[in-house]
Amino acid sequence: MAVETTPESPVWNDPGRDTDTRVSALIEAMTLEEKIAQLYGVWVGASEDGGQVAPHQHDMEEAVDLEGLLPSGLGQLTRPFGTAPVDPALGALSLLRTQQNIASANRFGIPAVAHEECLAGFATWKATAYPVPLSWGATFDPGLIRRMAAAIGRDMRSVGVHQGLAPVLDVTRDARWGRVEETIGEDPYLVGTVATAYVQGLQSADVIATLKHFVGYSASRAGRNLAPVSVGPRERADVLLPPFEMAVREGGARSVMSAYNDNDGVPAAADEELLTGLLRDTWGFDGTVVADYFGIAFLKVLHGIAGDWAGAAGAALHAGVDVELPTVKTFGAPLVEAVTSGRVPESVVDRALRRVLTDKARLGLLDPDWTPVPAVLTGADLSDPDVLRGTVDLDTPENRELAREVAEQAVVLLSNDGTLPLDRPRRIALVGPNAEQPTAVLGCYSFPLHVGVHHPEVPLGLELPTLRDAVAREFPDAEITVARGTGVDDGDTSGIEDAVRAAGEADVVIAVLGDRAGLFGRGTSGEGCDAESLELPGAQQQLLDALLDAGTPVVTVLLAGRPYALGRAVQEAAALVQSFFPGVEGTGALAGVLSGRTNPSGRLPVSVPRGPGAQPTSYLGAPLAQASDVSNIDPTAAFGFGHGLSYTSFAWSDLLVDEKETGTDGEFRLEFTVRNTGQRQGTEVVQLYLHDPVAPVVQPVQRLVGYTRVPLAPGEARRVRVTVPADLASFTGRDGRRVVEAGDLELRLSASSADARLTASVTLTGPDRQVDHTRRFHAVFEQETESDD
Repeated sequence: MAVETTPESPVWNDPGRDTDTRVSALIEAMTLEEKIAQLYGVWVGASEDGGQVAPHQHDMEEAVDLEGLLPSGLGQLTRPFGTAPVDPALGALSLLRTQQNIASANRFGIPAVAHEECLAGFATWKATAYPVPLSWGATFDPGLIRRMAAAIGRDMRSVGVHQGLAPVLDVTRDARWGRVEETIGEDPYLVGTVATAYVQGLQSADVIATLKHFVGYSASRAGRNLAPVSVGPRERADVLLPPFEMAVREGGARSVMSAYNDNDGVPAAADEELLTGLLRDTWGFDGTVVADYFGIAFLKVLHGIAGDWAGAAGAALHAGVDVELPTVKTFGAPLVEAVTSGRVPESVVDRALRRVLTDKARLGLLDPDWTPVPAVLTGADLSDPDVLRGTVDLDTPENRELAREVAEQAVVLLSNDGTLPLDRPRRIALVGPNAEQPTAVLGCYSFPLHVGVHHPEVPLGLELPTLRDAVAREFPDAEITVARGTGVDDGDTSGIEDAVRAAGEADVVIAVLGDRAGLFGRGTSGEGCDAESLELPGAQQQLLDALLDAGTPVVTVLLAGRPYALGRAVQEAAALVQSFFPGVEGTGALAGVLSGRTNPSGRLPVSVPRGPGAQPTSYLGAPLAQASDVSNIDPTAAFGFGHGLSYTSFAWSDLLVDEKETGTDGEFRLEFTVRNTGQRQGTEVVQLYLHDPVAPVVQPVQRLVGYTRVPLAPGEARRVRVTVPADLASFTGRDGRRVVEAGDLELRLSASSADARLTASVTLTGPDRQVDHTRRFHAVFEQETESDD
């Protein structure tokens, strides 16, 4: 509902005034009930299908009298598209009508902020399902992820959505955690750079990005969802926090989501030192902090730090949480009563309200010419919904092309004895539970698996070719025999004999194994689908071993949400191909790698373990986390972080270091040559690791501090120059301050964390220097094609 401006129009409707003046005037005019109404969302229709898509959803939900709430206003609308299957055009029309009702019902004409999930694309029916974040990390290509996020944001904004609950900046610490597929990887620098690019892309479409989960959620004990976290201050400062620092400072993220976990007994949603002291006072974040779904109520029912709903609301507000999501529980009547009784000061309500209204002002929702009509409905006849049905396309050819590009760059070739690329095989045995499963390419936050599974009567809404379809297109002259062998996790071994028979009659076996994404135990990967070990689910390892015994070359393809130990296959498989839920174009991307149409360039964002129970498998280990002669357990990964093969070969040479010494406020300059020594075009991913041999606190043996993709034609060489600021050597010392310390370092130019190609020994000189969140985050890479002279 647009508010007409007149000479007597209120200050808050005047876009010519500065935002602070407008917001202050509006706060002054509001009653307590109107203020608090701006601090919560409402989830309409969340329980209609009986499906659970949030922790304890049905325990926490109560019937909401929306019409009774609206006269006071409403802060957010929760998932108007992502709660049930809805035609995109009709969803936009429904959101339009809802926003008109909200604005007309409150005396200030303020609409709600509509938010949606967008972890692997806009999570709504018929919208493109892109690769999951673990695949984003595998691309080592922030620019590509920025373009993908911009496309996602444009689709969301076109139908009236204002905020997206992504990206996830949790750093993988234990691959048994079910939500590994939602992370970008096990290295904070990779996570930070890729996530920051996603933030920039999404917000370029005027959709607020939401950083989650702040902070520590992925470091739970034993990889269990919502389990306690006990990280120390240096692990938190040097591993878990840097991605958020980068996304706030460089990405300009406008929202942060508090995490479910407690850390050493302090729940993140009630941690004032974290949400106010660090995030706002130190880093300067000025956006909104939103609660993870039901996270404020969990302060009472799970954490036990509040005795009633009002106590939970007060604890969260004091800490710095501004908005209760997904629906009103503690920020409604309990908070009103707590303020009127003096338990909670109104000033903390006003503080949160100022942030919420500032966001609404930035979105234009306080302007007199605000209109609820989404872009896709502009000029349409809104009187006949049937005419609108099918008129909005959220899975365009352009989206598909982007999804294909990300999927192709994310495929990681782990091993290859020369069998790949396949040379026109005559007979292919396609074996495994994911060979003919259309949804095997989707993560748990894709709409078909997140919501659609609760509506089996509704079509998927997306074209999802199976790997069998893609292989048949890629190899049209081949005879393809399909054998399921076993299910993803049913343990059924009755089909293994048929699979082995098919293998024995084929020229090559393609074993398609991995996960089924789901929620809360309904899958083998995804939120609430944690693993006791990193053995392939069900009887899949037994199937794989039987295929290896059959004698036919076995190409193992993994469609999964986490890395798995692969047993004998690491040594005996003809090839291993890893893909982390690659989205709607994923099977075509995999088939292209199998045929050689695409030269793989993906690199592992997480290490692949050698054994199913050896923890940790993260490469970011201190010396005592490595293999040693004082323990019989060897945690060395089968394939380390950053690993990935190509169908061509690369040579690295001629390292030159301009100056081997610089001050603790200086920088090093290195240059070297990378040459494609093979017969086809390919992309090498140069990774820069820093090794600090002596420090006052224990350091990882090495850590990633920079990377760049180097595309090369056959025979082509490029001179790569890299400037390495001393700030990249900083770490958190014993006193809790981040410092750059004088001393010797190694800068390792590597093809992976386990494959250093060139090493520069350098020295930092001068006094130790304290740095903070304004430090330099990046090494700067430049490339120049070398002539043949």
